Amino acid sequence: MKRILLAVGIALLMVSCYIRDSQPFVGSVKFEGTGYRPVYKDPEDVAKVEVSAAQALKEPGKIYTFDRYLFINELGKGIHIVDNADPKKPENVSFISIIGNYDIAVKDNWLYADNLSNLLVIDISNPKVPKLTKTIPNVIPVVSYPMLTGVYFECADPKKGVVVDWEKVSMDEQPKCYR
Repeated sequence: MKRILLAVGIALLMVSCYIRDSQPFVGSVKFEGTGYRPVYKDPEDVAKVEVSAAQALKEPGKIYTFDRYLFINELGKGIHIVDNADPKKPENVSFISIIGNYDIAVKDNWLYADNLSNLLVIDISNPKVPKLTKTIPNVIPVVSYPMLTGVYFECADPKKGVVVDWEKVSMDEQPKCYR
């Protein structure tokens, strides 16, 4: 019994002598001078949905087919419309610019797309001329932190606008938020 008490006493003594960093850290993740900063946009800019000329695919996501057309999500940016009548030579037709778009679905003549917290309904009965027919606001939960885990980040400030992205930057001080 005396040995156990002696061992516990020595362990407590050793732990109390542990030198701690001046900045606290969560779990085993120490702040290393970088973190994520929110990228803000005005709500009016986020709500803009525009059809423009075809663009090159940079970071494609989901793909849906409708008749001879492909609808390819460009992560966070919008949707490419591709005429796939000749699969050996698909033709990029146009691009629907939708900020915060990560998910799409197609049913009959309707394309459904997220626009951060909003759900958009787009008429694609003529895929060369898509038309936004309805915006259903605030139906998709939006998180105010980066999707990564084990990272430090600046806390989002709704007064600055809508968070549309996160950028990794050098930081002089450890931010208050961690995920």
